[in-house]
Amino acid sequence: MRKVLFFIGLLLIVGACSQRAGTPVAWPSQTDDTTPTRPVSPTTIAAVQEFLGPEFPPGAEEFSTDFSNHIVPYDEILSGGPPKDGIPAIDEPKFISVVEADEWLRPLEPVIQLEVGDMVRAYPLQILVWHEIVNDWVGETPLLVTFCPLCNTAIAFERRVKGEAVTFGTTGKLRFSNLIMYDRPTESWWQQATGEAIAGELSGTRLKGIPALIVAWQDFREAFPEALVLSRDTGYPRYLERYGLNPYLGYDNIDSSPFLFSGPPSPDAMPPMARVLTLDLNGEAVAFPYETLSQVGVVNETVGGEPVAIFWQPGVASPLDVAQIGDGRDVGTAAAFSRQVEGMTLTFSSSSEVIRDEQTGSTWDIFGQASDGSLEGTQLESVVSINHFWFSWAAFRPDTRIYVP
Repeated sequence: MRKVLFFIGLLLIVGACSQRAGTPVAWPSQTDDTTPTRPVSPTTIAAVQEFLGPEFPPGAEEFSTDFSNHIVPYDEILSGGPPKDGIPAIDEPKFISVVEADEWLRPLEPVIQLEVGDMVRAYPLQILVWHEIVNDWVGETPLLVTFCPLCNTAIAFERRVKGEAVTFGTTGKLRFSNLIMYDRPTESWWQQATGEAIAGELSGTRLKGIPALIVAWQDFREAFPEALVLSRDTGYPRYLERYGLNPYLGYDNIDSSPFLFSGPPSPDAMPPMARVLTLDLNGEAVAFPYETLSQVGVVNETVGGEPVAIFWQPGVASPLDVAQIGDGRDVGTAAAFSRQVEGMTLTFSSSSEVIRDEQTGSTWDIFGQASDGSLEGTQLESVVSINHFWFSWAAFRPDTRIYVP
């Protein structure tokens, strides 16, 4: 305890004196709308961690959990700058209609699309880029909707642990540049990329993943005109003027480097910032490069013994490019589905950006819905897949197979 108390004083001193060049964002202060927080430099972080020793992660003094229980080395964890809850999660999300949201969402702007039962919702990245976590309910399902800008990972989970619904917040810490969350009942730390608790009482526990797509607003509104959309009335009025703005200007440039990444180098098969759609089924991990998908349009593949299809579509703005998220360059999007329908294993092909199955000639959209043909109205079963930058996925799954046509 004496060591931790000394650490608090040390961090206050060095934090007041340190600066970091090239920081991608200045976050609004929790107490002051005009003064940004000042992140601690990586050099300072490393010095403090060396002093603390391997038994504590950075920021341990802010949490009440059993840090002696952990499944990853603490030297892999760095402070991202903001303190615990410095990036505030949305705990009481409000929703509006598609018509209302269309007043402030741009056509190519990216949104996270979720479907639970017959309920469909959109979570605009212009909001998630500032909050990273939404604790939500869809019907009787407690949802955790997350976005880590540094890894380009939009991931949804069922936020039920040991049968109980729990809420999550941000730790302000990163591992392999990826968001580390914490659950509020036990304050265990969870890795967003894997949905696994990595430190604290619940270490080793995993959340159930839920399929989540990143799609263009114009495609979402046309496919789901009766759906609900996360409102910008988030309970944090100081952020209202920031929604729609990109705090990570140019971060996803293919020639740039990941921020605060301290992990294994990614295989040079692709640049670290290359976009990939990733699947992990029955122990087999596969990455589908966006560059390849943009050329072939659709992929028929088997992953972990399961027949899957990967659909590609252009027309989605990067949220990490220019100042206005809706004006970002077109990076496209991809989605994964099961190829099994009504006892058939379908084979898909793409021509002039139109996807058809060879068995019935039905036409399919990016949401896995058939719009005509004998299968009109059929919905393909979504497969949990995650968009990553290559460096991020490779760090967590170095055994990944890269798809090659």
